[in-house]
Amino acid sequence: MEDTLLETETTAPEDHLEDTAQALGNLLYEHKGADVLVLDLREMDTWTDFFVIATATSNAHLDGLERHIKEFCRDRGIEILRRSFKPHAPAMTEDQWRIIDLGSTVIHLMSRQARDFYELERLYSKP
Repeated sequence: MEDTLLETETTAPEDHLEDTAQALGNLLYEHKGADVLVLDLREMDTWTDFFVIATATSNAHLDGLERHIKEFCRDRGIEILRRSFKPHAPAMTEDQWRIIDLGSTVIHLMSRQARDFYELERLYSKP
């Protein structure tokens, strides 16, 4: 019993952050998010530790993925700091990019068109 307690005390907070980001990625994958990617940004000295990016097939799919994320956060006591809808590029006519900021993890739910246009993976890949 003491060994378990000792392990818990020595677990680095970064491990918990990574586990949460991976769990969010798995959640999006389980709910048919396409091309789910978890980017570890800790070495890049950015304003967040992880991006979780997923492609949705429609606005209804975006709504569903966002709902599952809210439930995940509520069940684990994770505070959603901010939600926003990014303005679309001139050629885009619908809501195509939602951002959910959890502080250490930022989730990007995007249409295929928005994902191809903004190329977050390229912008935040390690040099």
